[in-house]
Amino acid sequence: MATTAAPSLQIAAVRPSIFSSRRLFKAGAVILGGNSKAAPCNKLTSACHISSVQPFQLGFTSSSKRFDKVVTKAMSEASENKPITGLPIDLRGKRAFIAGVADDNGYGWAIAKSLAAAGAEILVGTWVPALNIFESSLRRGKFDGSRVLPDGSLMDIAKVYPLDAVFDNPEDVPEDVKANKRYAGSSNWTVQEVAESVKKDFGSIDILVHSLANGPEVSKPLLETSRKGYLAAISASSYSYVSLLKHFVPIMNPGGSSISLTYIASERIIPGYGGGMSSAKAALESDTKVLAFEAGRKHKIRVNTISAGPLGSRAAKAIGFIDKMIDYSFANAPLQKELSAEEVGNTAAFLASPLASAITGAVIYVDNGLNAMGVGVDSPIFEDLGIPKDKH
Repeated sequence: MATTAAPSLQIAAVRPSIFSSRRLFKAGAVILGGNSKAAPCNKLTSACHISSVQPFQLGFTSSSKRFDKVVTKAMSEASENKPITGLPIDLRGKRAFIAGVADDNGYGWAIAKSLAAAGAEILVGTWVPALNIFESSLRRGKFDGSRVLPDGSLMDIAKVYPLDAVFDNPEDVPEDVKANKRYAGSSNWTVQEVAESVKKDFGSIDILVHSLANGPEVSKPLLETSRKGYLAAISASSYSYVSLLKHFVPIMNPGGSSISLTYIASERIIPGYGGGMSSAKAALESDTKVLAFEAGRKHKIRVNTISAGPLGSRAAKAIGFIDKMIDYSFANAPLQKELSAEEVGNTAAFLASPLASAITGAVIYVDNGLNAMGVGVDSPIFEDLGIPKDKH
C-alpha cells in the first residue's frame, strides 16, 4: 500500500546500531515491516523500546543467537515521489473509546497510546471512584512521561467519561451506590448514558475497547466463592462487554472493531486466580465468538479478544501473586523476556486496523507463547535435558 509524505509510525525488527535521530517527524500511521532497510538511517527519528529479548540458545548446544530487538520508530518520506515501504496501520480519522483506563500503567492505557500513535482520536471511560484522581493526574502532568508518543508529542485524550459498566442504565443503580460519596458529583455514568453522551459529543466511534475486570473474591478458591462473588465477577468482567457492545454498536461506523482483554485462566488452571474470574474470562471468550457473528452480520463490526500474559499493573496487584506469575512466564514461555504493555497495545492497533479486516471472533495470544506450553520447563525433572535458560 503506497503513500506519499504522510507521517507514519513503523514497527520493525532492526538492530540497535542503525538508529539515527537527525530529523524529527510527527507520527500518524503505523507501518509494520521486518526489513531494516525499509527507510534510510538518516530518516529514522525517535525510537521507543518495545521489548528486549535476552540471548536465547537455539537448540540444546552452547552456541547462542541474539534475537533482533523490536523497536518503534517514527519515520516519514521526504520525497512525495517515493512510496513508504511496509504495511501501514493508519487510523487517522478514526475515533476510539477505551473503557477501563484509570492510570498509566495498564493494558488499557497502552492500547490507547498505540491507537493514538496510529492517528486515532482517543476517548476513555474511567471507573467513577477513580475519576477525580485520574483527571487530576492528567491535569497536573503526572502522566506526561507516559503520554509520550514515538514522534515526541504527547497523547491527547479528547474526553474522559465517568463509567461504571456494572450498571446498564440509571434504573439499575441501587440507592446505596447513588448515595455513595465516591459517586458524588458524577452523573451519566451508566453504560447507556455514556454511549448517549459519546453520541451527543462526537456522533460516532470506530473502535471500542473493553479493558475491564473485577472479582471481589478473586483470592478465594472457586469452591469457597459465594454466589454473590461469582456473579459479581461475571457481571463486571464479561457481561460488561456485552452491555458495552450492545449500547455502543448503534453509534459504531461499519467496518469498526471491538476488542477485549482475556487471560489464559479461561482455559487452563491458574491456582490463585479464583472468585469466578476464570469463569468470567471463559464467558468473555465464548461471548466474543457469538458477538462476532451477531455484530458482524448486523453491523459489520469485528469482535476479537486479546489473551494477554501477566503484567504488573496496579489492577493485577489485587491478585496478590502477579510478580510470581511474571517470573513463571519468563522461566517457561518460548520467548524468555518480560511482556510489555506496548506489545499488547500494538496488537490492538493491528486488530483495529484494515490489516485485520478478515479477523473476527478470534482469541489472539500475546504472552510470549506461554499458552503453547504443556508443562513448566523450570521443573527439576527437566534439568538433564539442557533446555536453554536465561536469568530473569
